[in-house]
Amino acid sequence: MFSFANKEFLSQNTKKDFTKYVNPFVGTSKMGHVFPGATVPFGMVQLSPQTNFEVMFDEDGAYNRKTYEYCAGYQYRDTTIIGFSHTNFSGTGHSDLGDLLVMPTIGPLILEPIKSSSTKKGYYSTFSHDKENASPGYYEVDLSSYGIKAELTASERVGYHQYTFPKSQEAHIILDLVYNVYHHENKNIWTFIRVENDSLITGYRQTKGWARTRTVYFAMSFSKPFKSYGHEKYDSIKYDGFYRRFEQNENFPEMAGKDIRAYFNFNTDEGEKIGIRMALSPVSTIGALKNLEAEVPEWDFNKIKQQAKNKWNKELSKIEVETMDSRQKVTFYTALYHTNLSPILYEDVDGQYLGLDQNTHQSEGFTNYTIFSLWDTYRALHPLFNLTQTERNNDMIKSMLAHHDQSVHHMLPIWSHYANENWCMIGYHATSVIADALAKNVGDFDLEHALKAAINTANVRYFDGLGDYIDYHYVPDDKSHSSVSKTLEYAYNDWCISQIASKAGRSEIMNQYSKRSEYYKNVFDSNSGFMRPKLSDGSFRANFDPMDTHGQGFIEGNAWNYGLYVPQNLPYMIDLMGGKKQFRYHLDSLFAMEIADKYIDKHEDITRDGIIGNYVHGNEPGHHIPYLYNWTDKPYKTQERVRTIMKAMYGPAEDGLCGNDDAGQMSAWYVFSAIGFYPVTPGSDEYALGSPLIKNAKLELANQKTLNVVVENQSPQNIYVQEVSINGKLIVGTKLKHKDIMNGGTLLFKMDRTPKKHE
Repeated sequence: MFSFANKEFLSQNTKKDFTKYVNPFVGTSKMGHVFPGATVPFGMVQLSPQTNFEVMFDEDGAYNRKTYEYCAGYQYRDTTIIGFSHTNFSGTGHSDLGDLLVMPTIGPLILEPIKSSSTKKGYYSTFSHDKENASPGYYEVDLSSYGIKAELTASERVGYHQYTFPKSQEAHIILDLVYNVYHHENKNIWTFIRVENDSLITGYRQTKGWARTRTVYFAMSFSKPFKSYGHEKYDSIKYDGFYRRFEQNENFPEMAGKDIRAYFNFNTDEGEKIGIRMALSPVSTIGALKNLEAEVPEWDFNKIKQQAKNKWNKELSKIEVETMDSRQKVTFYTALYHTNLSPILYEDVDGQYLGLDQNTHQSEGFTNYTIFSLWDTYRALHPLFNLTQTERNNDMIKSMLAHHDQSVHHMLPIWSHYANENWCMIGYHATSVIADALAKNVGDFDLEHALKAAINTANVRYFDGLGDYIDYHYVPDDKSHSSVSKTLEYAYNDWCISQIASKAGRSEIMNQYSKRSEYYKNVFDSNSGFMRPKLSDGSFRANFDPMDTHGQGFIEGNAWNYGLYVPQNLPYMIDLMGGKKQFRYHLDSLFAMEIADKYIDKHEDITRDGIIGNYVHGNEPGHHIPYLYNWTDKPYKTQERVRTIMKAMYGPAEDGLCGNDDAGQMSAWYVFSAIGFYPVTPGSDEYALGSPLIKNAKLELANQKTLNVVVENQSPQNIYVQEVSINGKLIVGTKLKHKDIMNGGTLLFKMDRTPKKHE
């Protein structure tokens, strides 16, 4: 178990072993927890314990709200483990995955995970956090119900299990292909298994859910031959052809059905280790076998474990920090770790991958990635990649362009995973990722291709009120839900397209989308001072409550928070709202006022843990808000707010996140803010300055240069910035240019306990 009692662990002198400062258990108990299991940076395999089996719908058909807490399959507060699955999301709000659950047991064979018709106990095991440990690329736990020690590690495409058994004539390894995260009655479509020999099986599972049609192929290799095997089907079979000739349940080398749990039996000696290598493929079982042979060709658990640790150390070392105390250092490196979990690699070692059109494609000139939670990650995660993962971010953009080319809608991804578009959330934020990379001169993707893809996406009239947005110059509230949020997000996305067009030298297109980027003005109500839902007849909706989210034209936010979203033209937004002084009062009120329980008790994405006053940090729409004081007459208040948020909303323990990590966005906010600046407007080349939390930082940049961030007079009390300079040149104002970062050198902050009030 991760422990702060370990003095060696807490030492600032790690001999460059940054993995010691990562606590994979950090998450939130009230929302979708991050997974603590074994993976490598951006790995396809994310092998992690699953601690409950919640079904998505209750028996009466109502949505089971408890499933929301298991978006990543694991909750720290639980005391039982039902197995280890190979695919997981990192703390997303909705979910899928949980593929290929493996569980070792001993004793009479039980195939129900929670309860059985013949016994009260399922095959689950109890466990204690005292006998559970995790570090980047490695996980271990004692399965106390069976006296089995489970250890997990991984390469990019292969999950490696090692189970240490007691002496038993009834040892089993269960492969549960019924289990899913967010399980529902019709989640599984089909499952197929072939027993190739006494130590190798192959197969696939197809599911539907958040991803409408998703197939995972696998090859599963055992280090020891199994003595017998079998399976149980949980779907009624009305017709089975001439397979009815066979007794298929035991020792028959083909297993097929909608819901299947397979088992493999062994005799074990005391302390005997049985290894499993589970390779995944998006394309075929042959692809899975190729991935297995290429990445984990031999039985050497410790070697793969060390390789995984080395890969993590390489990524974590890109930002080397010295902090005021060890807890801050753990918080920082855990956040940086979270930012390297997704998007994930989604192709075989030979470059083949499954495309959005459900055909097999060959990546040419790029590596294909998936899991694009873009409504979340365009804000800070992808901008962070433009500092730390430029090559990968370039490949991610090329993956998005491939998605567009394979899309029957001719659209860039909205929220996509595993060769599927799940259409979650609003806006078309791949345009932001592209514009931000162009503004920062990252990537070699085809500019004209990117511009065409962005324009195509912005003109799919049947997408989420977009046709009405084009016709009315806002999204009418009587024609579409979340009308104000959509108008604001579309306007920002259109500004991004204008920036892409500018880079391409296409002035006519630039002007067209620059005009569209001003449509946010049409939902501002000067009488109330808020962005407000407007009807198709041009009138503002009556009975408007700016504190409420539901039915008020917003999604996952209210008018106080979401209404401040005009990153493409903040000075004009502030003028609309009464000027700098009045806007500062608005921000002060936002952070000081209280939000009543009735406004959040029905909202899964917002809890008290992530709220300061009425400011909601636990969800993404407000992440830029603390930095907006930089555009007022009191920019030092940004410094107050970001330091308060970093202290109150982030920590190094298992409850260290104030909301869903949402594929790394929540953590990316912390990484940026801790080193002193933040990308308020992705798509521009500027960052807003804040108040750094670290003492010193060294950023290894992709151009082989180094930026040293030096903070003089740093302390918990000295939160105010008196002066900022880059390579000796004083920065006037509150903005930092990307080119100044990429030139390397020294970024110097001078701190004090009193604010600098003359601006």
